[in-house]
Amino acid sequence: MLTVATDNQLKKIIIIGDRVLIKLTNAADRTASGLFLPPSVQEREQVQTGYVMKVGPGYPIPMPVENDEPWRETEEKVKYLPLQAKEGDLAIFLQKGAVDVEYGGERYVIVPQSSILMLERTEDLFE
Repeated sequence: MLTVATDNQLKKIIIIGDRVLIKLTNAADRTASGLFLPPSVQEREQVQTGYVMKVGPGYPIPMPVENDEPWRETEEKVKYLPLQAKEGDLAIFLQKGAVDVEYGGERYVIVPQSSILMLERTEDLFE
Protein backbone atom coordinates (compact mmCIF):
# COMPACT_ATOMS: atom_id res chain seq x y z
CA MET A 1 0.00 0.00 0.00
CA LEU A 2 1.26 3.46 -0.85
CA THR A 3 1.57 6.05 1.89
CA VAL A 4 1.85 9.79 1.33
CA ALA A 5 3.14 12.16 3.99
CA THR A 6 1.13 15.26 4.91
CA ASP A 7 4.02 17.50 3.86
CA ASN A 8 3.85 16.06 0.36
CA GLN A 9 6.37 17.84 -1.85
CA LEU A 10 4.30 17.05 -4.94
CA LYS A 11 1.94 19.91 -4.07
CA LYS A 12 4.39 22.21 -5.87
CA ILE A 13 4.03 20.32 -9.15
CA ILE A 14 1.45 21.33 -11.74
CA ILE A 15 0.68 18.73 -14.37
CA ILE A 16 -0.28 20.16 -17.75
CA GLY A 17 -3.24 19.17 -19.94
CA ASP A 18 -4.23 15.53 -20.16
CA ARG A 19 -1.10 14.21 -18.47
CA VAL A 20 -0.91 12.05 -15.34
CA LEU A 21 2.01 11.71 -12.89
CA ILE A 22 2.43 8.09 -11.80
CA LYS A 23 4.68 6.50 -9.20
CA LEU A 24 5.62 3.02 -10.39
CA THR A 25 4.91 0.02 -8.21
CA ASN A 26 7.57 -2.61 -7.74
CA ALA A 27 7.61 -4.79 -10.82
CA ALA A 28 7.69 -8.54 -10.49
CA ASP A 29 11.29 -9.67 -10.28
CA ARG A 30 10.51 -13.31 -11.13
CA THR A 31 8.70 -15.15 -13.86
CA ALA A 32 5.87 -17.55 -13.09
CA SER A 33 8.37 -20.42 -13.14
CA GLY A 34 10.66 -18.71 -10.61
CA LEU A 35 13.40 -17.28 -12.84
CA PHE A 36 14.81 -13.92 -11.74
CA LEU A 37 14.42 -11.04 -14.18
CA PRO A 38 17.08 -8.33 -14.38
CA PRO A 39 15.87 -4.70 -13.97
CA SER A 40 16.46 -3.97 -17.67
CA VAL A 41 13.89 -6.63 -18.63
CA GLN A 42 11.39 -5.37 -16.05
CA GLU A 43 11.63 -1.79 -17.37
CA ARG A 44 11.05 -2.88 -20.99
CA GLU A 45 7.67 -4.41 -20.24
CA GLN A 46 5.01 -2.89 -22.47
CA VAL A 47 2.45 -2.63 -19.67
CA GLN A 48 3.36 -1.08 -16.29
CA THR A 49 1.42 -0.37 -13.11
CA GLY A 50 1.66 2.49 -10.67
CA TYR A 51 -0.25 4.86 -8.43
CA VAL A 52 -1.59 8.15 -9.79
CA MET A 53 0.02 10.96 -7.79
CA LYS A 54 -1.15 14.06 -9.70
CA VAL A 55 -3.42 14.72 -12.68
CA GLY A 56 -3.65 17.59 -15.13
CA PRO A 57 -6.79 19.68 -15.59
CA GLY A 58 -7.93 17.70 -18.62
CA TYR A 59 -8.62 18.34 -22.27
CA PRO A 60 -9.13 22.03 -23.17
CA ILE A 61 -12.43 22.74 -24.89
CA PRO A 62 -13.28 25.89 -26.84
CA MET A 63 -15.65 28.47 -25.41
CA PRO A 64 -18.75 29.39 -27.43
CA VAL A 65 -18.38 32.65 -29.32
CA GLU A 66 -20.94 35.31 -28.41
CA ASN A 67 -20.83 38.37 -30.65
CA ASP A 68 -24.14 39.88 -29.55
CA GLU A 69 -22.40 42.88 -27.93
CA PRO A 70 -19.16 43.72 -29.78
CA TRP A 71 -18.22 46.52 -27.35
CA ARG A 72 -18.06 44.06 -24.43
CA GLU A 73 -14.57 42.98 -23.57
CA THR A 74 -14.04 39.31 -24.12
CA GLU A 75 -12.48 37.22 -21.40
CA GLU A 76 -10.40 34.27 -22.44
CA LYS A 77 -11.66 31.60 -20.08
CA VAL A 78 -10.36 28.13 -20.64
CA LYS A 79 -12.63 25.24 -19.78
CA TYR A 80 -11.43 21.69 -19.44
CA LEU A 81 -13.02 18.29 -19.86
CA PRO A 82 -11.75 16.53 -16.70
CA LEU A 83 -9.76 13.31 -16.75
CA GLN A 84 -11.04 9.98 -15.50
CA ALA A 85 -7.89 9.34 -13.46
CA LYS A 86 -7.86 10.66 -9.89
CA GLU A 87 -5.11 10.86 -7.30
CA GLY A 88 -4.67 7.53 -5.56
CA ASP A 89 -5.90 5.33 -8.41
CA LEU A 90 -3.87 2.29 -9.38
CA ALA A 91 -3.20 2.69 -13.11
CA ILE A 92 -2.22 0.08 -15.66
CA PHE A 93 -0.66 1.91 -18.60
CA LEU A 94 1.41 1.47 -21.74
CA GLN A 95 5.08 2.18 -21.13
CA LYS A 96 5.50 3.36 -24.74
CA GLY A 97 3.87 6.73 -24.07
CA ALA A 98 5.58 7.32 -20.70
CA VAL A 99 8.29 9.87 -19.90
CA ASP A 100 10.59 9.06 -16.96
CA VAL A 101 11.04 11.84 -14.38
CA GLU A 102 12.99 11.99 -11.14
CA TYR A 103 11.77 14.48 -8.52
CA GLY A 104 12.85 14.69 -4.91
CA GLY A 105 14.86 11.49 -5.17
CA GLU A 106 11.80 9.51 -6.33
CA ARG A 107 11.21 8.04 -9.77
CA TYR A 108 7.94 8.88 -11.54
CA VAL A 109 6.54 8.65 -15.04
CA ILE A 110 4.30 11.12 -16.85
CA VAL A 111 1.82 9.56 -19.26
CA PRO A 112 -1.04 10.94 -21.31
CA GLN A 113 -4.43 9.67 -20.25
CA SER A 114 -4.76 7.92 -23.61
CA SER A 115 -1.93 5.55 -22.55
CA ILE A 116 -3.83 4.41 -19.45
CA LEU A 117 -5.58 1.10 -20.04
CA MET A 118 -7.31 0.57 -16.69
CA LEU A 119 -7.80 2.27 -13.33
CA GLU A 120 -8.51 0.68 -9.96
CA ARG A 121 -9.96 3.13 -7.48
CA THR A 122 -9.44 2.67 -3.74
CA GLU A 123 -11.33 5.31 -1.78
CA ASP A 124 -9.29 5.17 1.45
CA LEU A 125 -5.76 5.18 -0.04
CA PHE A 126 -4.72 8.65 1.17
CA GLU A 127 -6.76 8.71 4.41
